[in-house]
Amino acid sequence: MTTESITDTVRATGLGVIMRGAGLVTRFIPFPQPTLLVGRGSSGRLGQAIAGFGHKKILIVTDAIIAKLGLLKKLTDALEAGGADFVVFDEITPDAPIPLIEKGIEFYQAHDCDAIVAFGGGSSMDASKVIALAIANPKPLRSLAGYFKGLRNPIKIYAVPTTAGTGSEVTVAAVISDPEREQKLVVVDPRLVPKMAALDPELMVGLPPHITAATGIDALTHAIEAFIGRWATPATDDLALSAVGLIFENLPIAYADGKNLDAREKMALASTYAGMAFTRANVGYVHAIAHQFGGKYHTPHGLANAIMLPRILRYSRPAIVDRLAKLAVRAKVGRRGDSDEVLADKFLDAVEKLNREVGIPTQLDALREDDIPALAKAACWEAHTGYPVPRYMSQEQCEEIIRDALPKVPAHPKPAATKSRATKPAAAKRAATKASAAPRRRKAATV
Repeated sequence: MTTESITDTVRATGLGVIMRGAGLVTRFIPFPQPTLLVGRGSSGRLGQAIAGFGHKKILIVTDAIIAKLGLLKKLTDALEAGGADFVVFDEITPDAPIPLIEKGIEFYQAHDCDAIVAFGGGSSMDASKVIALAIANPKPLRSLAGYFKGLRNPIKIYAVPTTAGTGSEVTVAAVISDPEREQKLVVVDPRLVPKMAALDPELMVGLPPHITAATGIDALTHAIEAFIGRWATPATDDLALSAVGLIFENLPIAYADGKNLDAREKMALASTYAGMAFTRANVGYVHAIAHQFGGKYHTPHGLANAIMLPRILRYSRPAIVDRLAKLAVRAKVGRRGDSDEVLADKFLDAVEKLNREVGIPTQLDALREDDIPALAKAACWEAHTGYPVPRYMSQEQCEEIIRDALPKVPAHPKPAATKSRATKPAAAKRAATKASAAPRRRKAATV
């Protein structure tokens, strides 16, 4: 055994003990769950409920596209009918950068609000959570990153997800970006869980197929990492397995036919179940690497997860064969009579097949070789200090896994066309024509 492998073994053993201890602690932390309204028109029903709570003024946090498409209408009509006052902050952009969060805080304060409705995808949800925590705990946003950094309870949050992926409507975490440092910041606090949430499939029918795909595999990643990690419990296992089964059955349908409300609703439920699972069981290397891609290249989180999921599962396989076998059975890609080894391989193949079926690329076009050491170092630090991964890896191993996602360079790239070179192919073609014609003439002369 080499010195490096001995060091890795000692490190992994120590981290494993620490993470197992932390996992025991998390089992006793009360994680609240929101009241869920599910089905067509549930966003309107949520509006009716919120209007009855007597808030002074409600801030709706969303993005410009959602506002322009009129997706807020059922919610806002219900608020108006119930006599509730509200304002809309529709400037959220992907990754929810710190300056934008600060602008949202100022908007909330300027309009004297006392509650927030997060309406949109993961960025709107995460921005809302951080705004709510920062309003109650005024301090630099970077100082809120980490676990339980707010002394006071955040402002009340309600949620209406418009994608089926992040599960943020039920999670204790929020992820925002620090563009100055090219990093993602993770804020974790059980009090960030929204009080109520509406899973309205009618809001999701207009999602483009590529977003349906990336967010769907994002939810699958949440469920799988929760299931294979060291903090899994019987309760999180049930939620994760249910999510995996729903996703394998319904994501291809929702991808091919975005107007299929039944598939959309089941994907929304799968996302929520996966969110509940990883809220307690946590995630792993897939997320650790995806966060670095998001911070460095602004890669959409779901897409980053989808690209890395098959690679991390194959690396982790030796430690999780039995867990992969159970996932295979639930995903209906293997039979109970097969051995665990066979089932594990079938599930790994099925994840890759599902990625292909919904158009997930195998490479990350933005990835650059020179960035890989820093990306791997940051990913390992995040995973080893915060996630209960089933099998530890060294930075070098992490670099190799990331390197496998580099964009492929054509084997024989065509030279740039220039005037001097442009005449050569034509001349060569004429010469080749003459050469090929000469033998034919000679052959004809001998006949």
